[in-house]
Amino acid sequence: MSQKAEDIILLLLLIMIYGPNGGECNQARLKLINKTMEMRISFASRPNVTVSETAEQMLCYSTTNLCYIECSYHDFFANKNFTQPETLNLAINYQDNTTVDFSINQTPSKCIVVDCLPDGISKLLKMKETQMNMPQDMRNILNIKGMCRDVIFSETVVDTYIRVERKAIHNIINMNILEQSKNYYHEDLSMTVVKMNLNTTDDFVPIAAPSVLHVDKVADIQIPVEPFKNGNQTKIGIVTYDSDQHFKLKVRNKNFTSKVIRIEVPGCDIKNLNDPLKIKFKLNYTQNTSDYYLSCQFYDENGNGSWNTDGCLTNNTSDVVECSCDHMTPFAVLLVSTEPFIQAITKRHWEILSYISYVGCGLSAFFSASTVLSFIFSSNARAEVSNSIHVSLSAALFLLNLSFMLIEWAATLTVKEVCVFIAVTLHYSLLCSFTWMAIEALHLYLLLIRVFNIYIRHYMVKLSLIGWGVPAVIVGGLLSANNIYGIKEMALSDTNTTNQICWIRDPHVLYGVNIFYFSIVFVFNLGILVTVSRQIFKLRHVGNRHGKMPVWKDAGTVLGLMCLQGTTWGLIFFSSGYINYPILYLFCILNSMQGFYIFVWMCATARKNRAQTLHSKSKSTLDTSK
Repeated sequence: MSQKAEDIILLLLLIMIYGPNGGECNQARLKLINKTMEMRISFASRPNVTVSETAEQMLCYSTTNLCYIECSYHDFFANKNFTQPETLNLAINYQDNTTVDFSINQTPSKCIVVDCLPDGISKLLKMKETQMNMPQDMRNILNIKGMCRDVIFSETVVDTYIRVERKAIHNIINMNILEQSKNYYHEDLSMTVVKMNLNTTDDFVPIAAPSVLHVDKVADIQIPVEPFKNGNQTKIGIVTYDSDQHFKLKVRNKNFTSKVIRIEVPGCDIKNLNDPLKIKFKLNYTQNTSDYYLSCQFYDENGNGSWNTDGCLTNNTSDVVECSCDHMTPFAVLLVSTEPFIQAITKRHWEILSYISYVGCGLSAFFSASTVLSFIFSSNARAEVSNSIHVSLSAALFLLNLSFMLIEWAATLTVKEVCVFIAVTLHYSLLCSFTWMAIEALHLYLLLIRVFNIYIRHYMVKLSLIGWGVPAVIVGGLLSANNIYGIKEMALSDTNTTNQICWIRDPHVLYGVNIFYFSIVFVFNLGILVTVSRQIFKLRHVGNRHGKMPVWKDAGTVLGLMCLQGTTWGLIFFSSGYINYPILYLFCILNSMQGFYIFVWMCATARKNRAQTLHSKSKSTLDTSK
């Protein structure tokens, strides 16, 4: 395309809606003001459009919206010095709420103006997807992003734009070229199309990624020859993005340290390569810190549009990172926070897990409160030390569930002290729950293993000092430091939004204290659970001789003990890095319902005790009658 033709297209892409003060006819008025081309289009039945263009910028707007315009080529200024404004008559071909399609009378030029609204731009992109005219539409698609950035960078449109842009790139690659390689340069991206040399004996063909504005070297690429040997496709396109914000819309807690490079082979889905694709990225900057690490990742166009590491290995050396990947897609080097797995959760899974947690915590809080109330009003329940421990654990769980259900609400309040209070309460009740789980295990050990000589003076008082006091000391020490508790933003892997909650803000404190504390409790409880389970099955073996020990009762007892001791919280150890969703769902379901399990356990225990009491009374009555 000639430079003059490009200038005309760019000029005509600058139309803006000027307001409802147009005349009764459709006209376009063109003029040149201080090196700025301006076109004002008056429509009889819709707001006017104004388009202005300089060498650096092109604008299209109206009194209501920004807009996008493109026209087929026509030299309106041939044989004229353009010192006076020109007026052209227009003929409307089609119009709706967002789009007007018109022709300029007595010329072969046809134009379209689309308001920068999601519906109109999505419709325009899909129309171009079905009918593309290369190479003009490559420029037009990039202009859509330039003139309607806010619309393109919305979650409702960005996936459509990326798909249409990819198809346009494929069409450019498929164009006939005489050279072995050909470069294409645009404002937002640069592309190199290479014909693969299949006569080479090497396993890889070296290609330098095309440079972009103000960047001398982007990356060196080693393309494996393997996928081209079948002869179906012999051309490959390497794209370097200078404007790559549309790939970053759904990224949080990750910083891009390199340019985004797209590698495309039209008509082929290149994956599971035996000889991996190798890209040596030159980094924009490095940040040596234990809180971040460099990671080779690709943009998952077939998934949810997120960045992930599947099929890619990272080798970091100095200011160069080598990525080895078994497929061909958009790639980049990301600086990823080491903050834990929760930030890899997608928005959809976050919502589902939130519903599960809130329902489970609501039920657990209700039954935990019922357990405490039944203990208060039942003298028989208070007589048992075991019940006192169960109720203390239920009280801790009630406080934990109640404060958990308030963490998102409190984060929305303007009084930040409320958020700090909820975060402190949540952390304290969590540590109390862990501590009382350990006490449950200790008490069980004393009952079933050390049957004799277990009298301890002020036993319950001492247990209460441990169960409620140790967490208070830990939380009190953390509270004395500044900014430990407060609003924490939880980022999701596939959206540009964050969820604010009231919790521990420092990740080192969050996972250093909690994981270390729970690990000690978990190992202690697991050891006692194994010991007690062995004792139970020994008793079953003895009882089987008399046919009195059903297996299901023993299994139910072990499961009940697992709930009492919080063994199910150990599922967290099976999740690391990118979250294991089945484990996370089990974790939320089982642990949010722990208060309910304890209520059922106490009801079953009380029923068993009543049955034993009645049996003892009936036996005593029979002995007396004899």
